[in-house]
Amino acid sequence: MGKRPNFGGMGMGNMQGLIKQAKKMQQQMEAEQANLATQEFVGKSADDMVVATFSGDRKLKDLKIDKEAIDPDDPDMLQDLVIDAVNKGIKAVDDATQASMGKYTKGLM
Repeated sequence: MGKRPNFGGMGMGNMQGLIKQAKKMQQQMEAEQANLATQEFVGKSADDMVVATFSGDRKLKDLKIDKEAIDPDDPDMLQDLVIDAVNKGIKAVDDATQASMGKYTKGLM
């Protein structure tokens, strides 16, 4: 009978416990990601002239443009309003994702 392998002081019970803990954490992360995907996040431009609505998985679901934002003589203004609303919507998704998932990735980067 030979010696058992030495896992740096870790017995097999500890290794199984770590694996079980990792699986549980993975399940929790998947549940939180699924929850985020069901939520809606909104980005609004100045004076709410453009409103962009995103799902938690960063897909644009709706884009509302106020008719006052449509000036045929100034298309750049509309472009800027759309860009502003879209960027704010994506930031809202990213902030919520970081708040929800950050506890799992804290210290990894």
